[in-house]
Amino acid sequence: QVQLVESGGGLVEPGGSLTLSCAASTNILGFYATGWYRQFPGKQRALVAHITRTDSINYSDSVKGRFTISRDNAKNTVYLQMDNLQPDDTAVYYCNAIQNTGVRGFQHYWGQGTQVTVSS
Repeated sequence: QVQLVESGGGLVEPGGSLTLSCAASTNILGFYATGWYRQFPGKQRALVAHITRTDSINYSDSVKGRFTISRDNAKNTVYLQMDNLQPDDTAVYYCNAIQNTGVRGFQHYWGQGTQVTVSS
């Protein structure tokens, strides 16, 4: 059973920074991709950033230039460094891992979610 354990959320003032961490219970390079989604109240989860096994990185347009995703293979952990945070970034952030199961397609795994609140 894959587990993703998140940490690092909290309250920060506009312009501030936070770093989210997500530790996987298994070899993180066994996933096709790992990354972060966020969910605003009443909305569906949307991609923030992900990094593939081959280190290809994709960001949503709204966070480009402000957020940085990285991965520590030795720690089986993926990070999201968030700089210049704005109130519109307030959301629940979820760690995501995608496993290519072959004939059964892609399997998504999720962390428990961590609240990020940007407010003065």
